[in-house]
Amino acid sequence: TNVFLTFSPSLLSFPENKILVAQHPLLTVANKTATLVCNYTYNGTGKEFRASLHKGTDSAVEVCFISWNTTTSSSNSNKEFNCQGFRDKDKVIFNLWNMSASQTDIYFCKIEAMYPPPYVYNEKSNGTVIHVKVFFFLFLKETPIQTQEPQSAIPLWVMVAVTGVLAFYSMLITAVFINYWQKSKKNMYHQSDYMNMTPRHPPYQKNKGYPSYAPTRDYTAYRS
Repeated sequence: TNVFLTFSPSLLSFPENKILVAQHPLLTVANKTATLVCNYTYNGTGKEFRASLHKGTDSAVEVCFISWNTTTSSSNSNKEFNCQGFRDKDKVIFNLWNMSASQTDIYFCKIEAMYPPPYVYNEKSNGTVIHVKVFFFLFLKETPIQTQEPQSAIPLWVMVAVTGVLAFYSMLITAVFINYWQKSKKNMYHQSDYMNMTPRHPPYQKNKGYPSYAPTRDYTAYRS
């Protein structure tokens, strides 16, 4: 009887004392809370491990980490993130909460076998893109925006044109008024130069029968 044994290509190519990590490629966050699972495979003899979550294509920011050995475990987080790590069999789970849209980025899991030697860690995986969606309650402002948008764009140039026309006519009317006032002032000066020079009779000569230039009679000559 012939016995045929089959081996998985991944097992045949998996060398001793090496860590492999697998992550989900995309994680969409709608309620500011994300759960990122780092599945890993390790065939070494390590007893102390450290798992960390890194942000950015260059993994420059360490978001949080968890370290454990055969008896204890501890977790710590970056002050700019709300993150906590948990260890499970062949996986590490990172929970993030109160995430903001600015934290949308690609995240990488790093698993390290710290002790005993030799020290090993996984090669960089493809990572997980965490897309943080932020919903705004736009329905409260939807009606005012629809009614104000056309009114805020069109009157802008209309008001500028109308203001320019009004300013031009205002200056024109002012110039005409000043010109008219100056001419009227000159006419008043000319009229004062040609006043009536005819002599007037004294105030006591009010007899209408005599012209203003006739001499006043002396009635004492006729008294007897």
